[in-house]
Amino acid sequence: MKALICVKRVIDYNVKPRVKADGTGVDLANVKMSMNPFDEIAVEEAIRLKEKGVVSEIVAVSVGPAKAAETLRTALAMGADRAILVQSDDEMEPLAVAKLIKAIADEEVPGLIITGKQAIDDDCNQVGQMLAALLGRPQGTFASAISVEGDAVVVKREVDGGLETVRLALPAVVTTDLRLNEPRYASLPNIMKAKSKPLAIRTPADFGVDTAPRLTMLKVSEPAVRLAGIKVADVATLVVKLKEMGVA
Repeated sequence: MKALICVKRVIDYNVKPRVKADGTGVDLANVKMSMNPFDEIAVEEAIRLKEKGVVSEIVAVSVGPAKAAETLRTALAMGADRAILVQSDDEMEPLAVAKLIKAIADEEVPGLIITGKQAIDDDCNQVGQMLAALLGRPQGTFASAISVEGDAVVVKREVDGGLETVRLALPAVVTTDLRLNEPRYASLPNIMKAKSKPLAIRTPADFGVDTAPRLTMLKVSEPAVRLAGIKVADVATLVVKLKEMGVA
């Protein structure tokens, strides 16, 4: 079975984003970029399924600028077999990304598509669900455990009330949550091998996908600064303060 893994190049999770002075977006100048953490988990899970003999080939896919090739090389160093970059300098909305991945899936015909549940830059949490809808495939989102059993995949999902287990007929789409696994570090020999692994460059025009934006960004601003807390002497004073603040 072939596995298609979706990865995204985002601001490194250790970096504190800075908003541009004019409020038009996030400042990316001289900022460290890396693979989206949830997508790292997706790559790791595909590798583990391959090590179990369930998956025969892992194809990593990314939609983004030319520098996203570096992110795909990371996935190749971790253990993916080949990669596809849909290169575009335009800001891609989740629907456009889902349509492009759908077009690749139509060509590659993977038995399992795994992607992170969301990207830490826009936090949209939409691509996996949209992709499943466009493909007409069953989906298991927020996965904390994945096991392939014959012609089905069993996904343990993290939901508000606890855990939910679903059985999906293959082919299917799965999105990963934090507790699914701990991604491995790429070894130096594998990093060197990744340089010679196939990485195809495509464009949205190759697939005939309309990537025109449907949303308009009005403004980006820093979160409001939290007010300092205060100490009160007793419960009665606490109630008074809450009433003054309009909380109680």
